[in-house]
Amino acid sequence: MTGTVGGAVTTTEESPARPALTPLRQARERFLTGRPLPEGVPDELVAAWRRARFFGVRHDLAEPSEPLPPPPSALLTAARPVLERLAPTLASGQSSLVLTDERLRVLWSAGNVPGDKKCHDLSEQEVGHNSAALALSTRRRAEVHGPEHFLDLWQDVSAVSVPVLAPENGQVLGTVTVASGLSAGCAPHPGAALAEATATAVEAELLARSRTTERVLLDAFQRAAARPGAAVVALDGKNRLLSDAAAGMLSPGAVAVLERTAAANGSGRDDTGTSEASGLLEPGGPSEAVGTSEAAGTSEPCNPSEPYDSVRNGSGSVAYDLELPDGAGVARVTPVRHEGAVIGVVAVVEPPAGEATRPLTQRPRLALAGRSVPWRHATAKAAALARSREPLLLTGERGTGKTALARELLAARGDLDPVVVDAAEGPVDEPDIWATALASNRALLLRHAERLAQPDIAALNSLLDEHPDAPLLLTYTPDTPPGPCLQRLLDILALRSVTLPALRERPDDIRELLPELAPGPVPGRPPLTWTLDALRALERHPWPGNITELAHLVRALAEHRQVAGPVRRAELPDLVREGPATRRLSPMELAERTAILESLRRHGGNKARAAAALGIARATLYRKLRGYSL
Repeated sequence: MTGTVGGAVTTTEESPARPALTPLRQARERFLTGRPLPEGVPDELVAAWRRARFFGVRHDLAEPSEPLPPPPSALLTAARPVLERLAPTLASGQSSLVLTDERLRVLWSAGNVPGDKKCHDLSEQEVGHNSAALALSTRRRAEVHGPEHFLDLWQDVSAVSVPVLAPENGQVLGTVTVASGLSAGCAPHPGAALAEATATAVEAELLARSRTTERVLLDAFQRAAARPGAAVVALDGKNRLLSDAAAGMLSPGAVAVLERTAAANGSGRDDTGTSEASGLLEPGGPSEAVGTSEAAGTSEPCNPSEPYDSVRNGSGSVAYDLELPDGAGVARVTPVRHEGAVIGVVAVVEPPAGEATRPLTQRPRLALAGRSVPWRHATAKAAALARSREPLLLTGERGTGKTALARELLAARGDLDPVVVDAAEGPVDEPDIWATALASNRALLLRHAERLAQPDIAALNSLLDEHPDAPLLLTYTPDTPPGPCLQRLLDILALRSVTLPALRERPDDIRELLPELAPGPVPGRPPLTWTLDALRALERHPWPGNITELAHLVRALAEHRQVAGPVRRAELPDLVREGPATRRLSPMELAERTAILESLRRHGGNKARAAAALGIARATLYRKLRGYSL
């Protein structure tokens, strides 16, 4: 709670009993008439009123906007049984229950509230400040009472809203709101328990449906992949399964086309072609990074509605052929249905006529595997800097792939025989090794720069003073604050440095890394495949050892597991199987966490300097460090 007028304030958590709202009514009237506001009006509330005025919302709105048909929604499909069980209890009372989607469009409502005009859109752009908009923005339970609302017609209404979160990734899918007559004299709102119970029940229904559809998709994939050597891909907008043969044949562009094909088939469409699950299957999954045809080298969208060879299979789903880019061949795409809705697609890929399946050695190399935004940004920046053969510094936590990427960058520019020095193995034996490499025009790869002895650091600094364009590539793991000499080296290379993200910051890349980390094929031992539940556990694990730790796990499973079939969650180590104790961070929180870590690295762990560089108070930095378990 920040500030109050007569004790009244919009709240997102339990608070003491709330006094009368008369002072706040007076403040609202002064705001609407353009007069100065009294002291103590919460800044957040004034900002919400100002946004409503900026959006052109009329406070005396008499009739809501013309209703539109509720958008197709998997959220509504899952929530309807829960809501319909509650509807009879609202008929005789003075309260209402409302479900919205993530854009605050009303999907379902029942009951009545004094003075309530049935609004069909609860966004601030339409009706100004309200509890649903507040719950959506804060991702927490939110209450708004009487004059805290912007609209006149809600001045005697109290409402409490709870966000509905996607069970698989925590994405906000919508809100549940309970509204009643003004009830600001007690806290929490009398309907808070009902709103929270309803949201919890809807999330449980979503989870059950998600698991069922994922099992159906996995079953379809395994049936299609039963033929030895079959190149099979299964996608639903959130999950992507590739057989080893498909991983060997398909370029990233071809996979991107199949991702868009799954989306265009409308995972969740009913038999009429209307999408039911777009609210769940479109955002947040692997297809988000390939929503355009950029990866495939074309700007034209894939249009599976116009296949050149379309037939209806035995299950009633329309299968069709789709030609893939990069000479990958033709995919026979079959929609996968469950309970009358399309939940994903299975594609069986045939190589071009006369060509055999590409060998697995043509898969993307481990150093470049990954399509998440943090990884693509880091590797693209490193590749651009490495082209000039000037010094380059790769930093990051242990096991993030610095050396693998360094070797890839050297090979890409033609430095196939670099001088490799590993400072972790002890002091450099040859004092003139830097000058010798430079004289022979060979690139120098220096691993573990943080382990260099002081004389070696001094020699390296002297080399860079004399030859600032030396073909030097260093890897550095910032474990402890650097000494003055090493800090000078880091400062020299600061403008040509790239920080590789930790694996926990790029969980979407794990599915692409797994086939790259698996050992080569062994006669009599089937290649590793993974259940969706196991994949989700891998993606949620924080991986303190990063790619190195993941590689050890994959190798151990490949060599020692005694059962056939996909790896199940129960086979994973306890720490991986049980998941992290803390919640999974949102993309914005991950970005903030990365910025904090980078600032701490740049300032040798000095929190005061890191906070100053970030423009925040030191106390704020300490709070965020605790929140992110750093």
